[in-house]
Amino acid sequence: MTPSRYLMPLIKMKDKLMNRETIVPVVAPLKRDLSLDEEAVTRIFAYLYSKGATPFILGTTGESASLSSAFKERYVQVAVDNKPEDKKLYVGVSSNILQDSISFANMAYDMGVTDVAATLPTYYKLSNGQMEKYYLDLAESILGNLIIYNIPATTHMSIPIDLLDRLSYHSKIIAVKDSERSLERLDQSLDLWKDRVDFKHYMGWAGGCAYALLRGSNGIIPSSGNFAPEIYTRMCAAAEQGDIELVNILQEQSDSIGALYQTNKSLGESLWGLKVLMKQIGLCEPYMMPPLYALGGQEEDALVESFYALLKKYNINLKEVNNA
Repeated sequence: MTPSRYLMPLIKMKDKLMNRETIVPVVAPLKRDLSLDEEAVTRIFAYLYSKGATPFILGTTGESASLSSAFKERYVQVAVDNKPEDKKLYVGVSSNILQDSISFANMAYDMGVTDVAATLPTYYKLSNGQMEKYYLDLAESILGNLIIYNIPATTHMSIPIDLLDRLSYHSKIIAVKDSERSLERLDQSLDLWKDRVDFKHYMGWAGGCAYALLRGSNGIIPSSGNFAPEIYTRMCAAAEQGDIELVNILQEQSDSIGALYQTNKSLGESLWGLKVLMKQIGLCEPYMMPPLYALGGQEEDALVESFYALLKKYNINLKEVNNA
């Protein structure tokens, strides 16, 4: 790979002020007929923006691998329509087909999204050289900037830290969302990037949010933020203020809430559980896009009962969501 690919003029620099961001990987809200629930998108976006969180659509939590191109395009349009001019919006453009990712990213940028993110293609096991060339080709072919998304749970590949570090010097590769569950990897990442002004690190593993923020990560991307974003916006604010005790208290709440819908469930089943909890506070219905399906009514009843018990335990008030 020629060094010149990493020496292009900078398009956009990282904000010099270290404001930790809460980015929420938004679900794909569906109607019974599996079409996009556009009214739910409006409710969810209004709620998240009002709480200081930024939506990220068409990622893993957003069932992107199961959605048609037409559905995705409409979702982006509705999302942009619900984005205030002074707010951000992130969009996933992952695909096994490079040209599809390029075309979709450019369409999204034309519509007005802030930045796009992409995982590795997931069918073939890639060498380090193939990973590198893929991201360089993608970054250099899209209109805006690129966030690399590392998630071995779905791609079955981990992007090596040294490779990410090389890619981080490309002017259009501005951040990594890392969902790999490894504190050793997190330490290595932050040692490299916590002081960089041109490259951001986002923690995609909810269980590592506090650890990451207190060690210099730029932000967190927790799925539980779909219904409890204030836990995470408060955690980010506490980290900025150096309030370690509060950061850890909020991490405990996050762990407990996440365990409600994730423990003893596959990733796909947990996404159904997430939508069930969102339904309780008036955000969306728990319909899933095949091949994901709802679990039984008994499972749902137990989940809802545990949810309200946990809200009471931590004195978390989410009633206002119904009026978002």
